[in-house]
Order: sequence, then C-alpha cells, then structure tokens
Amino acid sequence: MDIFRDLNTSQQEAVSYTDGPSLVIAGAGAGKTRVLTYKIAYLLQKGVPANHILALTFTNKAAREMKSRIVSLVPEGDARYLWMGTFHSICARILRQEADKLGFTRDYSIYDTTDSKSLIKQIIKQKQLDDNVYKPNLMLSRISAAKNALISYEAYAHNKELTERDRFDRLYEMADLYRLYDARLKAANAMDFDDLLKNICMLFQTNTEVLHYYQSIFQYVLVDEYQDTNYAQYMIVKMLSEPENRICVVGDDAQSIYSFRGADIRNILTFRQGYPDAKLFKLEQNYRSTQTIVKAANSLIHHNENQIYKEVFSEKAVGDTIQVTSYTSDREEATGVASLIKKKYSKHLDDVAVLYRTNAQSRAFENEFRKNGIAYRIYGGVSFYQRKEVKDALAYFRLSSNPLDNEAFQRVVDLPSRGIGDMTVRKVSQCAIEDNCGMLAVAANPVEHNLHVSVVTMKRLREFSRMIQEFTDAMENKNAYDVAEMILSQSGLLQSLAADTSYEGRERKENIDELLSAIHDFVDRRMQEGIDFTPMQDFLAEVSLLTDQDENLNDPTPRVTLMTVHAAKGLEFPQVFIVGMEENLFPSQYCTKPSEIEEERRLLYVALTRAMTNVNISFAKSRFRNGSVSFASPSRFLNDIDRSYLRLSSSSPSPSRPSPVYPRKEEQERVRIDGRTLNSLQSIGKSESKAADTPLVKTTTSDWKPGDRVEHRVFGQGTVKSVYIDNDNEKIDILFDKVGKKTLLLTYAKLTRAEGTSGAE
Repeated sequence: MDIFRDLNTSQQEAVSYTDGPSLVIAGAGAGKTRVLTYKIAYLLQKGVPANHILALTFTNKAAREMKSRIVSLVPEGDARYLWMGTFHSICARILRQEADKLGFTRDYSIYDTTDSKSLIKQIIKQKQLDDNVYKPNLMLSRISAAKNALISYEAYAHNKELTERDRFDRLYEMADLYRLYDARLKAANAMDFDDLLKNICMLFQTNTEVLHYYQSIFQYVLVDEYQDTNYAQYMIVKMLSEPENRICVVGDDAQSIYSFRGADIRNILTFRQGYPDAKLFKLEQNYRSTQTIVKAANSLIHHNENQIYKEVFSEKAVGDTIQVTSYTSDREEATGVASLIKKKYSKHLDDVAVLYRTNAQSRAFENEFRKNGIAYRIYGGVSFYQRKEVKDALAYFRLSSNPLDNEAFQRVVDLPSRGIGDMTVRKVSQCAIEDNCGMLAVAANPVEHNLHVSVVTMKRLREFSRMIQEFTDAMENKNAYDVAEMILSQSGLLQSLAADTSYEGRERKENIDELLSAIHDFVDRRMQEGIDFTPMQDFLAEVSLLTDQDENLNDPTPRVTLMTVHAAKGLEFPQVFIVGMEENLFPSQYCTKPSEIEEERRLLYVALTRAMTNVNISFAKSRFRNGSVSFASPSRFLNDIDRSYLRLSSSSPSPSRPSPVYPRKEEQERVRIDGRTLNSLQSIGKSESKAADTPLVKTTTSDWKPGDRVEHRVFGQGTVKSVYIDNDNEKIDILFDKVGKKTLLLTYAKLTRAEGTSGAE
C-alpha cells in the first residue's frame, strides 16, 4: 500500500525521514497524529520489527486510535508487538520486569489518586498537623510536582526556593511529609503515578546495564504531544533514544497549556539545542478551520516571544469574521449567548461549544440554557450544582434552613474538620432514630439523648449546633445573599478553601464565589420584581428544581457542549463561543509573569482553533466576583488579534492595555544579521498596528443631569450629583435623602423622576 498518497508534501517529508532526530512542529488541525501514525507504518513497511519501535502518547485513547489506524495501513500482525502507550503504562510495563532492582517486587501496587490522598491524610493525622493548613490535595500537588521534576525528598529538604515557599505558606513539615509518604509507599510495596516516571529515571541512572538493554530494544522512539512533557518524561525519552538518537517528537509549542501539571514548554523550544543534528519539519496547512479563523489565530500567537515561528494557512473557505460582543454584566452575557444559540443553532446543538476559562463560569450558562430549553452537556467536568464544594455549601444552607435535614447534617458536621469522627456521627444517627428526632437536636443536647461520647466530643457537637442555630436565627431577618455570606464565612468553609493554593484549590474557591454570585443574581432579580425580602429557602427551592432534572447520559438528544478551554484541546466544533474575555479572567488574575501571560495567550489560541466555521467572542463590563460587582476590562488579548478579522458590535469598546508586538523569529534573526536593534523593530511593529488597534469610543449620553431629583424603588428619593462614563459603563452618582451617596450603573438603576421635579435645580 502506498501510504504517501494520503499525505501532503510536508507530511511526506516528515514521515520519510528516519535517519536521525527530527522535530515535527504541527499547527492546529494540521494532521499531527496522522504523521506519527504514518511514520510508524512506514517504519514497519521498511522492515523495522514492531517490538523495536516505541511510541509514547499522553492518553490511552490516543494510543488505541493510533494503533487502529496503523492496522489499517499494514498487516495486523506487523503491528501487534509495537511498544505503544502512555508514558505511565510503558514505564509500568518495564518496572514489572525490573522492580527488584529498586527494592520492589514485581507485583507492586500502583496507587491511584484516591489511595494517595488516603495515605497522606493518615500521615497528617499521625503527625497531628492541622489539616486546614496541611490540605491533602495541596500536599499531593507539591509532592507530585517534585517527583515530576526528579526532586527526591532529600533534595527537596535542601532546596532553598521550595523550603522558603513552604515556610511562607506555614507548611514547615512539608519536606518530612514527603519523606514519610515515600517511606509508606515503599513499605507497602507500592508506587503512585508519579513514581512510575521517577523510578524509571532512577533505574536507568543507577543501572547502566538495564539502560543499555532497553536502548538496544528501542531502535526508534516517537513521542506525541511533546510540548506537554515534563522534566521526568524529557529525561526518559533522552535516555532511551541514546546513543543513536533515532527520535521523532511531534507537537505544537503554540498549544502548550499544561504548566500547572508540570509540562515544560522548554522541552520542545530547545529540542534542537539538545539534538544539534535534528531536522525540523513544519506542518502548516490547517484542514479544520476557515481562512479567517486561522489568520486571526496566527495574528494572536505571533505576539508570543517564546515560540517556534510558523505561518499556518487554510485552503478552506474565507469564512465569516469573528463576532466580538460586549455585555453589561456576566448575567446578560449568559442570556445573550443562550438567545443566539436558540435563534441560530437550535437544530444543530451538537455543533456548538461554549468555552470558558474557569469551571465556575458554567453556572450562569447552565441556568440560562435550562430556562430556554437548550439541552447541554458538561464535558470533562460535572454540572455546577453537583460539584462537591458547591454541594457542601448548599448542605450548610439546607441544615440552617431545615434543622431536621439529617443528610445535610452528616455532610457538614465535620466540614471543615472539627474532630467529629465517623463513629460519633453513627452514634448521633442511632440516637436520632431511637428518639425520633433530628441529628442536630441530638448534637445540641447529647446528655438528654443518652449519647455516649467523650466530654470533648460533646463540647464540639454543642458548638456546632449553636453555630447552626445562629445561622437559623439569621435567616429570619437576613436575605439569602447576606445569610450565605455569613454561613460561608463563620462556618470556616470559605477560609478552608482559600487556604488551598493549588490549581484545584483555586478552582474550588472560584466555584464558591460563583455560588455567591448565583445567590446575588437571584436576590437582585426578585428585587426587580418588587420582592424586597428573599429568604434562603426560596433560593434552595429554585436550586432543587435545577438539580432534580436528572439527565440520561445515553440520551441521543443533540446538546450544546460546555467546557473549559483546557478540556477542549484536541476537539473541534463548527460553532464556538469563547466567553468571559476579560482582564483577570482571561488572562487569569493568577498569571502575572511574562511566561504565564504567554501561556494564557496560547490557551486562547487553542480556543480559537477549536472552531471550524464560526467563532463568537464575548465579554462583560461588570462581573460579580469575590462578593461584589466589579467592573471589568476587555482582555488585552483582543488587541492581539488583527482587527480586520473581527466584527465588533456597536457597544463593544476596544480592549485596553495592548500587548507588545514581538517580531517574528525570522525577523529577529535578520536583526542580528543586519546589526539593527530589536527595540527598533518592535517599534516598527507597533506603528504598523496602531491604526488597527484604535479604540472605539462610546458616545451614548444620558438624559439625567446634575440636580435632577430622582426616585429609586429601594433607596427612595435623591439628587443626581454627576453622570459620566467610566470604563465604558454609564454611571450616575446620587445623593439619596435617607441612605447617602450611591454610585449606580444606569443600565440597572431603573430611576424615575421624583414627583413635582424636573430639570436641573
């Protein structure tokens, strides 16, 4: 079979080169996996035995799909003995044969995340550490990062940067926790996922005979998604491919978005420095997207300084320009997106994806889709109200609202940890059954209910019940939002989440912030309907109606896909909505270093290149975050996209703070050759792009003038002091007769003229 007939010229060149190291840089939608698959088939056709080819992927699904494709290209028997799989599966396979050389038996156990978390919890308890400070997820995150960087617990304890970071976070026992964790694993004849990589490196570094054996087996080493490799994976590939260096790595530096998992973009950027004889192949034809989408993505990513330059192109239709829409608030954004989807794509919901930067953003869209009868699925995650931290908070609200809710009691009585164990909870439950009362009543009066627990435990139960009683009392005169803030703060739940500074911990904290936003929206909506007091019970009733809509996962009904941009990598959709394009959201507020901003820009590049036909980008001028409405600025990244590929709505202001324009790599080389300075070339780039980045100025004006007497349905009567535009939001300052000065968004204010007044005084 002529395997080259299905490949373009660039792909053919990359596939046919087998004499030494090669780097295949593939733009989005350019057939990266196809090249790797066909290269393996080509090697098999050339007579290379299958068991001498090692192909490393990042997912089992990718390995299965590649092997299936290879079987369609060559006789099945030829591919049967390929060494193909994820890094972890291949390492586990080797360690089954060689584990005794590291002090393990061949039947060692592999701990999954749940096992590892259970073990670290035991160690924290044994050392009598505060698990509100030494959070298991955070501990495992730091140990994992160390192992992937090949930092042993001995090296960790002597690493100044790591130990200073731990001291700053009051994690003084972190190094010893790592030591004990490793020791417990070894004693249990077990390895965690990260050990599979770390121990292989240790095996090869300490046993040259074993290393030489596997080097002789693997005549060709091929790696998919090389931009996502960490240091341990880099070392594994490097050691196994020596000394012949018949290695081929395939990837796209512009799609390196997993640094929080340990991925190091330097592995792909510096590949040719490590392999000076390496050949570079660029796959630049995009087979997925329209010309407009591809060119817009190019104009964005070219602002990154650290990249391997390529000019991706498409021969598909030119396509529509990218619609950029501004909304007054995050709630209006969700309403607008839902309305557009219902109007234009109701018959093709499977074609639509809504991409956001953080999981917490899904909540507003889920609510609007439910209201509009738009079927949807959460990809790579769970529905907002089903997330653990959200259910934990709702359980507090439920118990405070209904002291007889035993399920809620059991969920939160020791959350965060109060030293009330499972055995105590079982005893409380039994007493409640015998006395036909709620578990909270038993906790409030343990002696009266003959609860047999220690004096210390009785005290803890009484303190918990008193706290819940305070929350219950507050519900009589506080609206849902105010009481939610009180409960989340005084229960310790908010502080507990804030203390976890890991990536996952920040996401959980953002979800609780978004829950507060949902409650704030609910109260505000009721207020606009003329309902001055909204109890927590009303919000819980609405949420129960939302969460009781059980979905059949096998239901073939077409659905819109909701997901984070990280989860969208590798997927494609005809219609893509990229929402929340605001400063401190996208790019994230946690990203401040130049390298972090460049990764955020790569993340937007990934979002854009998921689209086949149309892209809609939106942002909100105000967003409820961290307990209050904050005014938002459009993302700086919108200025990085060539304006000729965008179609801005009349109310869309231009983004602020444009990013620096970096010259292309060829131009940088020309600077060095011609002796010109890099700065002068950067200034040329800026002047050339100035016209395209000219801001659109909002010119709308209000009828209200200083001195006008107004009436607000909540604040009563007052006098207008000033009307102005701030950050493209129309605002009005009013001195109210009873509550003093307030600054309001005119869109929301809903003012009427006070009777008997008109015009300026």
